[in-house]
Amino acid sequence: TGLTPAESQAVFLSGLAGPAAQLGLGREVESARLKLLAALPSTSRADAQRVSSKLHLDPVDWYRETEPVPHLGAVAGAVWSERRLTMRYESWKRIASRTVDPLGLVLKAGVWYLVAGLGDALRTFRISNIDRAEVLPEPVRQPSRFELAAFWAESIRRFERELYTDEATVLATPAGLKELSSLGSAVARAVAAAPASRRKDGRVKLRVPIESLEHATRQLLRLAPGVEVVEPEALRALVVERAGRVASLYGLRLADATGA
Repeated sequence: TGLTPAESQAVFLSGLAGPAAQLGLGREVESARLKLLAALPSTSRADAQRVSSKLHLDPVDWYRETEPVPHLGAVAGAVWSERRLTMRYESWKRIASRTVDPLGLVLKAGVWYLVAGLGDALRTFRISNIDRAEVLPEPVRQPSRFELAAFWAESIRRFERELYTDEATVLATPAGLKELSSLGSAVARAVAAAPASRRKDGRVKLRVPIESLEHATRQLLRLAPGVEVVEPEALRALVVERAGRVASLYGLRLADATGA
């Protein structure tokens, strides 16, 4: 086909024009696509063009814009060349300089992440939080049995286990169940496992994972009246207190707001 090395890599990104451009491979993607089309038999060329005209992949989630990632090129270069990387990174705790062993890139919901070795540990870094990056001449120290996809899947499971520290019991209408499912994959799994039997009022009683009382109050209050908190009592009290403050903001007493 006459593909250059960069174009050969770009073939795997041919359905992701935006991310390919962020990686500096936008031209290579288009060039590789044209070369591949030219190499196909004429009977297959029309089918290939029809797929590209009818399938578009947009990795960015709703209500979000693509994050600026000015150092993605340098980070990707370190990953491709298997060279160590020194960077200045801003976490939620502090800003620190780190030297890491880049192992792979992950694009999740429009956000780029670097998976890298830091000492004897494996870490995940959000690339938009990198404000300086330099590729070093030293080769990456590759851990044994490392598989990027398997590591990422386990990272997601571990993140959910650490994030959700408690559970809440709720009553939900059919519409409330649908809204609960939008709160995240862990809550969606709880909804899917909910009992099929319904109460006389049509609601289902189920337990859902929550992060903290304050966070759960913000999430579950906005789902009312489709979702009612039953327990823990501390969470129910916080929801009632927050509802009272909202009613007061609009010049109502809580009893007025509930129609009592």
